[in-house]
Amino acid sequence: MRNSWAISEAVADVAGVDLHLDLSGPGGVRAALIRALREAVRSGRLVAGTRLPSSRSLATDLGLARNTVADAYGELVAEGWLTARQGSGTRVAPRPAPRPAARRARPVPAVARPAYDLRPGSPDVSAFPRTAWLAAARRALSAAPHTAFGYGDGRGRPELRAALADYLARARGVRTDPERIVVCAGFMQGLALLGRVLRRRGIAAAGIERYGLWYHHQALERAGLRLSPLPLDEHGAQVAELDDRTDLRAVLLSPAHQFPTGVPLHPGRRAAVVRWASRVDGLILEDDYDGEFRYDRQPVGALQGLAPEQVVYCGTASKSLAPGLRLGWLVLPEHLVDEVLAVKSTGEWGNSALDQLTLAEFINSGAYDRHVRSMRLRYRRRRDELVAALAGRAPHIGVTGIAAGLHVVLRLPPGTEQDVLRAAAWDGLAMDGLSRFRYSEGEDEAEDRGERAFDGLIVAYGTPPDHAFPGALEALLRVLPGPAGG
Repeated sequence: MRNSWAISEAVADVAGVDLHLDLSGPGGVRAALIRALREAVRSGRLVAGTRLPSSRSLATDLGLARNTVADAYGELVAEGWLTARQGSGTRVAPRPAPRPAARRARPVPAVARPAYDLRPGSPDVSAFPRTAWLAAARRALSAAPHTAFGYGDGRGRPELRAALADYLARARGVRTDPERIVVCAGFMQGLALLGRVLRRRGIAAAGIERYGLWYHHQALERAGLRLSPLPLDEHGAQVAELDDRTDLRAVLLSPAHQFPTGVPLHPGRRAAVVRWASRVDGLILEDDYDGEFRYDRQPVGALQGLAPEQVVYCGTASKSLAPGLRLGWLVLPEHLVDEVLAVKSTGEWGNSALDQLTLAEFINSGAYDRHVRSMRLRYRRRRDELVAALAGRAPHIGVTGIAAGLHVVLRLPPGTEQDVLRAAAWDGLAMDGLSRFRYSEGEDEAEDRGERAFDGLIVAYGTPPDHAFPGALEALLRVLPGPAGG
């Protein structure tokens, strides 16, 4: 006799199930069989209505006396676990579904949704070109080769890399070819990849602009890099300081439109930072997050065009289309491609091939250019409306960074930033102060260098949908301090 038995052929022929019965334990085989069948029903392995093998068949397979199996069936029928009807055999009895234990609902913290949102970081997502994107997706899916549904190249789909190489050359002055482009899930993923590559190269510290996005800084710090901020003025980052910081061999810059101050890097400083990178065999990480949106003169070209082997160009569809697409790209120096791919192959760094194919078709069809032109006009009208309203109703408030991008900086009287933000929150207006974007390694050290923080607001006129912008603008004007800071 065996101590365990798998209901395989005997039960499967009748009920289509596989079930393991453990006949070990105290009380003899009859008690063990009852216990095993009862547990199989209780746990749901034998569901209501399942027909069990006849007592003769089960006894033969188990090597037991038929009476032992018949007695076990009889006891389980008496207990209500099984039913037995003439001509229908022995089946698992129906049982009421167990009532789930009462669970106390977790309180969901109430988050007040602002009536108006002027925080930076997002374009007007209500303007996403759904119809044109869907048409591009259909065309891309119809034309996609079978290989598009495999794992593919770590660089990304070749169709998108070819489309990007062409677009970036004519629109941003980038010098590259498709083999040097790596598609990633937005700028943050690209920055995380680059941070790991820098550490693999033995680079321990990187320069950053004094003001910037804190989660960009965190991405580099998580990669193990120590950050060293560069002061900013009306000409952008003071890159001459890189010469005095001998531990730095990489720097993250937004040269076309510094975030958040909005100033472009001065031509002399662009040349200077390229010379620095060449001299120390360093890398410049160029964040070109909104390079398409310039309103008053020709866009400032990418820094990468000056030194393709010293600059990593980082682009994204987050501002031109929508951040939810999670599509970005790195244009790499040739010597860096294999290293980035080596890191990218170590984890879940992949991207949807279908989204890449859709964006490639969207670019090649001209829909991307049409959308960017349309949004450029829309954002320019909002910017003009904002600047005119400030000139008319708050002329004492300085406004900078208006030539490009999706936001401006309002310079406030000293000591008023937090008061304005509190008043804005009370009025249902979400905004960020300039201090939120300041990287500080210690105020005393910054002051020793002659740097002084100033109060300001980041006003993202590109974020609200068209119908909400007038109300947001009116709410902004209500909370701005008067000429004396009152």
